[in-house]
Amino acid sequence: MFEPMLVACPVFVPAWRAFLDQWKDSNEELPYYLALGDLAHHLVEQLEAGATQNFDAVFDVVERWHCHGDAYVREAATIGLLEGIENVSLRRSINPRRFEFWLKPESKRWW
Repeated sequence: MFEPMLVACPVFVPAWRAFLDQWKDSNEELPYYLALGDLAHHLVEQLEAGATQNFDAVFDVVERWHCHGDAYVREAATIGLLEGIENVSLRRSINPRRFEFWLKPESKRWW
């Protein structure tokens, strides 16, 4: 699930590696929702910094998750990432609608 996102958003790779390192000794499946929360924080920070050059590619991946992912991936894209972006934005007094510019049709439907 995350490989295409890491290609689309290479600046998130260090956070992804830290996530993997944190869970390397766990015998459980990776808690991808936590990583999606980290990604939501990262994207809001990028928006705040005006560093949105990767957002087209990022939201292309989100659209692929919605259109071609299995049930888990589709739900994670909506609840884990899109709702995460909304929540983080609101906590930082940022209008989450600013992200709508990059949303593709299926992702916008779930937004």
